Amino acid sequence: MSKAQQFHDMTSQELRQKHLDLKNELFNLRFQQTTGQLKNPLLLRTVRKDIARIITILNERELNIQKNPGKAASKKTAKPVAPVAKAIPAKAAGGKK
Repeated sequence: MSKAQQFHDMTSQELRQKHLDLKNELFNLRFQQTTGQLKNPLLLRTVRKDIARIITILNERELNIQKNPGKAASKKTAKPVAPVAKAIPAKAAGGKK
């Protein structure tokens, strides 16, 4: 199970608490990095990404956005628009006088 799915399974209150915990962990990791005690710098990246995932899920819930609403909603109904040809100025056209 992916981390995103684990976060989706949590309640909003649990996500808010996890968000605070991860922010504290990120602060501690940055402090360790500054003092040269951080053994795995990749942890900074993973914690930042987890925080972003949590914020995204909380925003989705606030806006009532559902993941994978259905195939019918994802189909494009508008016709593609043909590209418009750009006009080339006379000087740039390469003509000699």
